[in-house]
Amino acid sequence: MKLDQLAARYHPAQDRILLRMNTSDGQELRLWLTRRLCLNLWPKLKTLVAERIALEEGARDPSRTAAATADEQTRQMLADFHRQKTLEKADFKTPFRDGPRELPLGSDPLLVTEVRFTPLGTGKLQITFKEKLPGEPTPRSFRVALQGDNLQGLLHLVDKALEASGWLSPGGDEGTEGKPPAPEVRPRYLN
Repeated sequence: MKLDQLAARYHPAQDRILLRMNTSDGQELRLWLTRRLCLNLWPKLKTLVAERIALEEGARDPSRTAAATADEQTRQMLADFHRQKTLEKADFKTPFRDGPRELPLGSDPLLVTEVRFTPLGTGKLQITFKEKLPGEPTPRSFRVALQGDNLQGLLHLVDKALEASGWLSPGGDEGTEGKPPAPEVRPRYLN
């Protein structure tokens, strides 16, 4: 399965992010990402992506091998540089194809309750999304292996959906550059 298109959008009525993936063989995979999942998952995924990108760059260019094994901050800078290059050439103008597609997970999006990351020897990162709901005898799940540009695209789209959601607190690590700190809120008592 080769991913052809990705889309992520915050749905206020559901208070979830809908992640959609079109494949080159005419399938569409739909996932609901909850606030709790995103806030716990996203920092881990960003760290893993930074490590994968640094390793890819180190394997591709021996002069960057030191960066691949350097400290976290250097790996993150290398990943940010790669992300910027990737986003410059990415196509975010083509609308997501909504036409009739095969839905192997069914018409209801998979409510992701568990995510597993597995680094593959090929430089790809395999991501397994699972839905384990109480009372359901068989959990739904699927795996996708992403590399470089696709990983960066996924991060970018979900970052944009997270911004739209307002889930990231003004005092948090993400999305706070250039923003003033939030005013301190003190409780008020009437009596």
